[in-house]
Amino acid sequence: MRNSYIVSYDIADPKRLRQVFKAMRAWGDHLQFSVFECQLTRMDLVRLRAKLDEIIHHDEDQVLFVDLGPAEGRGDRVITAIGKPYVHVDAPLIVI
Repeated sequence: MRNSYIVSYDIADPKRLRQVFKAMRAWGDHLQFSVFECQLTRMDLVRLRAKLDEIIHHDEDQVLFVDLGPAEGRGDRVITAIGKPYVHVDAPLIVI
């Protein structure tokens, strides 16, 4: 069974930020600068956390996992915004 997760991260170093972004692209949909939606099994979650654990510095960086519950039967994803409208972005993040 897969659960839907919102994964958000705050990474202090640009090099690590790029590494986390690249890792996250393999696991979910990029919603906003440091926010992804992922549908993960328990084992997927363990693997993703292990991968990110190798990249981040625990005293400087933070990754949040918000479990939204079972992915099956949730219906269509609905994203609304205040301010600038939400636009699905499928382009690489470039950090200078």
